[in-house]
Amino acid sequence: MGDSFSKKENFKKKVQKQKEKAIRREERKENNNKGKDLTDMFLYVDEYGRLTSTPPTTDREEINLTEIQLGAAPIEEEEVRKSGIVTFFSEKGYGFITEDNTKENVFFHNNNCNEPIKKGNKVSYEKEKSPKGFSAVDIQIIK
Repeated sequence: MGDSFSKKENFKKKVQKQKEKAIRREERKENNNKGKDLTDMFLYVDEYGRLTSTPPTTDREEINLTEIQLGAAPIEEEEVRKSGIVTFFSEKGYGFITEDNTKENVFFHNNNCNEPIKKGNKVSYEKEKSPKGFSAVDIQIIK
């Protein structure tokens, strides 16, 4: 009694898979890294952060450690006196000055003025950090 067609095909597929597996095994044996010199397995990082097999060159310029600055960039001093125009002034004694350069509104109170101020006056002042933002102090009318 003979085997059916499907059994023969399955047997052929099985034999083919075994042959392919044997071929892959031989390729792995040929390409393995066992027994190679340690220096052949080293990888280096170049100045651009890429991995290379060539060692770095030693003709680099020296870095002076005293020139390295840690932390945030230094804060440049701003001009102390600012100028602007009073755009709002309340009867309660507070108002806002629109800064000339940045068009930013700065709060001020009448207690910080050296002389009486009205809406539309051109003034000079010093900016001070307050709990709710910046406020203007030492306000003087520019004549």
